[in-house]
Amino acid sequence: MPTVIHDQPLPYVDRLPERPASAVTLVVIHCTELPDLETARGYGEKVLYDSGTGNSGHYYIDRDGTIYRYVPGTRVAHHVRGHNADSIGIELVNRGRYPHWLDSRHQTMTEAYPTAQIDALRDLLADLRQRFSNLREIAGHEALDTAMEAASDDAGLSVPRKRDPGPLFPWDAIVPACGLRHLR
Repeated sequence: MPTVIHDQPLPYVDRLPERPASAVTLVVIHCTELPDLETARGYGEKVLYDSGTGNSGHYYIDRDGTIYRYVPGTRVAHHVRGHNADSIGIELVNRGRYPHWLDSRHQTMTEAYPTAQIDALRDLLADLRQRFSNLREIAGHEALDTAMEAASDDAGLSVPRKRDPGPLFPWDAIVPACGLRHLR
């Protein structure tokens, strides 16, 4: 059964740089760290750069397993510092540390990833491996963006800028099934 993907391009998608499918070698797993898909979509639509674009992953998977494509894989999306040119970003709807992202007292991520969401991620990864022949690696956002920032509650403390997809993400259920090398 083919993977069902709902295309919902961001308003600025045509302003994102194009790239050949052969340029894609990495998938980056994120969680939205927002309460729901609607909020994540609104954030993705915000223009943040002079180019008229903003921050967004390529794919979003809601808690029920529904997959949305906001940016085609042949466009460079802004989802992880220093790795956008060769990667596809997949965002899983999950509260993460919302709304206290940088508060040192709220760094524990407690929302589990539903089975339907993880099953959809496995299906999407299999689909991407078929469409992007040079796709070889997978990483969590936290493995690629290791910057620390001053805690919002105490500037004398530092907290990770990014922690997603977080300690509750089931790497053991994804990595063996996807056939990609896990970057840690």
